[in-house]
Amino acid sequence: MARTHYFPGDRVHYVWDNELEPVLEVEPGDTVVYQTREVSDGQITPDSTADALATFDWDRVYPLSGPVSVRGAEPGDVVEVEVVDIHTLGWGWTAVIPGFGLLPEDFPDAYLKIFDLTTGDYTLFKDDVRIPVEPFFGTMGVSPADTTEKPVIMPPGPFGGNMDTRHITKGSRLYLPVQVPGGLFSCGDAHAAQGDGEVCVTGIESPMYAALRFGLIKGRQLRAPQFVTPGPLTPKSEGAGWYATMGVGPDLMRATQDSMRAMVDHVSATYHMEPVEAYVLASLAVDLKISEVVDRPNWIVSSYLPLALFR
Repeated sequence: MARTHYFPGDRVHYVWDNELEPVLEVEPGDTVVYQTREVSDGQITPDSTADALATFDWDRVYPLSGPVSVRGAEPGDVVEVEVVDIHTLGWGWTAVIPGFGLLPEDFPDAYLKIFDLTTGDYTLFKDDVRIPVEPFFGTMGVSPADTTEKPVIMPPGPFGGNMDTRHITKGSRLYLPVQVPGGLFSCGDAHAAQGDGEVCVTGIESPMYAALRFGLIKGRQLRAPQFVTPGPLTPKSEGAGWYATMGVGPDLMRATQDSMRAMVDHVSATYHMEPVEAYVLASLAVDLKISEVVDRPNWIVSSYLPLALFR
């Protein structure tokens, strides 16, 4: 019969390493219950100010709960991870970290905002702006095959990892191509909210409770992760319309930056925010979309702002 396991809160790792001994070994069909740390591993607290960002110990960033070995998983198989339940543990933070994000030259100064997540399905960004709370793990992955140099967590890969894909929330199923025997699954970097793009390099980073059910699909070849969602992608934002800004040009990254700069300008002027506030709001709620890539020489990237944010 399927079992429920409880992952120990004191077992984390900060790099991908397939030489780590699994903390748990589970059978396909088993569920693992987690209580994960926020991405700074306690360096940011509900009482922190932006000064804390200046003393970040980057060796402690991205504490992952894992690894979990799935019995019978071999390279050439797929580990299925079903998000049975996930919810925050009451608070979270968002920051502009100098040198990171989509627009580091535009926003060179540190900025930190703390959020109260005890208020239900929404949290306040400002008195008249509320962010839907839709928790997910920014990082879920199996161990890559080559960890000779012990790669850091931040870049994703075909094994999954730091994908920051906000639609892999409760009820979703993630499919990860197994790289090493057992798969060696880990998770962390949980977000209470995030827009597609995570443009300022943080969502609402939060400690999180989750229950994940593991499955195994033998002999299914995948080149990269895939996932299925249970319903609408943005159920809390779809009813009030959208405002979109476009970036047009021959380079997708430059078009993305142009689109986001236009969105920051729009939000700042329309809703009377400082530009850094507009940038952070975009990281939490604005969705980047590639509108077209077939009309050479120029492509279009659009930034979609859900109008449901504003009261």
